[in-house]
Amino acid sequence: MTTVTIIGAGLAGCEAAWQLAERNVQIKLHEMKPHAMSPAHQSPYYAELVCSNSLRGDSLENAVGLLKEELRRMNSLIISCADVTRVPAGGALAVDREAFARLVTEKIQTHENITIIEGEVDTIPNDGRVIIASGPLTQGKLADDIAAKLGTPLFFFDAAAPIVTLESIDMTHAFWGSRYDKGTPDYVNCPLDKSQYQAFVQALATAEQAQLRDFEDSRVFEGCLPVEVLARRGEDALRYGAFKPVGLSGPDGEKHYAVLQLRKDNAAGDLLNLVGCQTHLTFGEQRRVFGMIPALRNAEYMRYGVMHRNTYIDSPRHLDACFRLKSEPRIAFAGQMTGVEGYVESCASGLVAALGIEFPETTAIGALAHYISNPAIVNFQPMNINFGLLPPLEQRIRDKRERYRTISERALRELYYEE
Repeated sequence: MTTVTIIGAGLAGCEAAWQLAERNVQIKLHEMKPHAMSPAHQSPYYAELVCSNSLRGDSLENAVGLLKEELRRMNSLIISCADVTRVPAGGALAVDREAFARLVTEKIQTHENITIIEGEVDTIPNDGRVIIASGPLTQGKLADDIAAKLGTPLFFFDAAAPIVTLESIDMTHAFWGSRYDKGTPDYVNCPLDKSQYQAFVQALATAEQAQLRDFEDSRVFEGCLPVEVLARRGEDALRYGAFKPVGLSGPDGEKHYAVLQLRKDNAAGDLLNLVGCQTHLTFGEQRRVFGMIPALRNAEYMRYGVMHRNTYIDSPRHLDACFRLKSEPRIAFAGQMTGVEGYVESCASGLVAALGIEFPETTAIGALAHYISNPAIVNFQPMNINFGLLPPLEQRIRDKRERYRTISERALRELYYEE
């Protein structure tokens, strides 16, 4: 009977293990937890969500919503567990992060075709099929062994947002609601007037940062920039981003100059994360600067924002559209180390690496795989799924929402594969 070795029980590794185990393939899943933990991990469970608890939009009018629907139709473990443990988040799929990771862990540990081997892996096995899903914090001897095959891995830094308690929010300066009243009112909205916002941005741009060796702002992935880096790009940068006030009227219909949104981080709803406020300020500066927002003056922090190192490979040079190593196809890579950015994208890479098949480029799964394996890309950077990766429609549709939905409908019609 076929046996596959998988290194890493994160989102990609668990998805790969599940897809193969469900096809009666014997899996040896290596996971360093609980014997060793990376700097970004806190939980002993598999598939731990290190940054946000949101898997982003769940509508077919956005690309990640299409990707999730494709994965649902492929019987994805990660998406099914997310659906079971979801928490209210308007039009997004957000989860109770502990319940989610616990459920994924239980599914993996109890599958009859999966054998868990605890402890760190130092080298790539010399024979047999291998999927390396060791994550963006891969380091030590395994990183050296990968580097020996690929050349020196690239790196960038990723940032996580702070989490505060609901009871510590001053609701006299906040209100519940969702942007444009879309979905249920699942966000705590913290408005600022012009003077409050300007003072906040000034403090943010000049606040003390935690010491990071070899860190440069230019190496940070654009989709996950620390909020203080954005503040340094101009006074209005946040007002056109995470603090965008458009579509967020207060209870009396009043308009606001800027609004910070807080999203539920667990099913109980008593923990909230600061949407778009990933940061690497010192903990003391986080209390001081975010405390300038009226609703957060007395906020209790259950987790401060942190920075952590992300390692990824130059995939277009090394991987094919099945995430296999071109020079040694028995070895595949999956997860963020391939340059896919985001929870759902990591899950999709694990599925493709496991099945070893090419999906049509007109699907979100296929488009993502073709992006990371496109040899025409010279300066490879991590990428979230987006409609720009999918081929355009033959007919022109002017309305953007209708155009995106039509692209999604085409993708779901053409979602097929041959094992």
